Amino acid sequence: MSEATGTGKRVALVLGSGGARGYAHIGVIEALEARGYEIVALSGCSMGALVAGVYAAGQLGAYRDWVGKLDYIDVLRLVDVSWSPMGAMRANKVMAKLESLIGETLIEELEIPVTTVATDLVRQREVWFQSGPLLQAIRASIAVPGVITPVHLGEQVLVDGGLLNPLPIMPTISAQADLVMAVNVTAHSPHPVSLEALLPPEEAAEEAAREEEGGIAGWFEEVRRRTQRWFSSTEDDSDNGGAKAARQRAWGRLEMVLASFDITQATLAKYKVAGYPPDVLIEIPKTVCGAHEFHRAEALIRLGRHLADQALDSYETTPEGVQMAVHVGPKVATLAPVSESVPGVAGEQTMIDEAELRAPDAETADDATGGEASEEDSSGEDRGMASS
Repeated sequence: MSEATGTGKRVALVLGSGGARGYAHIGVIEALEARGYEIVALSGCSMGALVAGVYAAGQLGAYRDWVGKLDYIDVLRLVDVSWSPMGAMRANKVMAKLESLIGETLIEELEIPVTTVATDLVRQREVWFQSGPLLQAIRASIAVPGVITPVHLGEQVLVDGGLLNPLPIMPTISAQADLVMAVNVTAHSPHPVSLEALLPPEEAAEEAAREEEGGIAGWFEEVRRRTQRWFSSTEDDSDNGGAKAARQRAWGRLEMVLASFDITQATLAKYKVAGYPPDVLIEIPKTVCGAHEFHRAEALIRLGRHLADQALDSYETTPEGVQMAVHVGPKVATLAPVSESVPGVAGEQTMIDEAELRAPDAETADDATGGEASEEDSSGEDRGMASS
């Protein structure tokens, strides 16, 4: 639980990783603002870091307008295939757009405190960016291993923070907020759940029609062609079904990387929630869409707003003076006393070493770049500012 300030409307917001599903974070922010909540601290990983940074820089509206207009072909044009063995794509085109929005903004200059999380492959530790260039922090946090090339910062090789901490709740626990809200967009679900199944019926029908009209089959075929070079094989494709079969195999490998990463993040997120239960937890199953389906922004934004409204309805109707944790997932909104396990992680909480929870293996960007290491508090946790 966060330390209450008395207003009841100050939120520390945690935005998790999850690729395209991270568009739902925009809808959550819209729901909070529509109800008069004030976001006083932000923590994000991967796509969550991107949305958090853009919002804190005051450019979420412009970013929303841009992604809301992207169709299959527009997304394809943003794919800049890399010849590097460290990743299939450079993400230069996406970063150029972000640069046009946030420029050379420094994290410490933002009106809202922001922490973005990356992973250092050299030291095998998570890195918190709390100062320095915002654009660089976002780029490091979105570098999905093997898919987007990493960021080299001093001796660090930085990749997606979701590798170790897909739902970075801990940076927000000291915020002067009335509640901590976490949005997990890589949640496990007992059965596959589609995006349409979670949307209100009229919006679900609209999204299904849009997908049907979009010609997704042709789009996937072109993506396969463009990514084929990165996954090229020494095998003779003529003996295994020809060029078309080779393209299908190539895309299958990329999809396997993303799906494997999703599974890992979903499991890690459960442990983070068990260790630091938020006041409000919104969970979006990883099955609602692929991490690469960036053409579905509008539907995912609507989904985020819809689930956030459900969560806030439950939170706001909790009797005054009673501390309850709100959990919203696929077609469910539940309340539980904050002393109990958060729904969805029962039975796993005891598997976590308590010492590990109190002393996470995290560092700041200065720690591996020759800068002076910040002091650690009694819990062993590094709370210094990360910079370039």
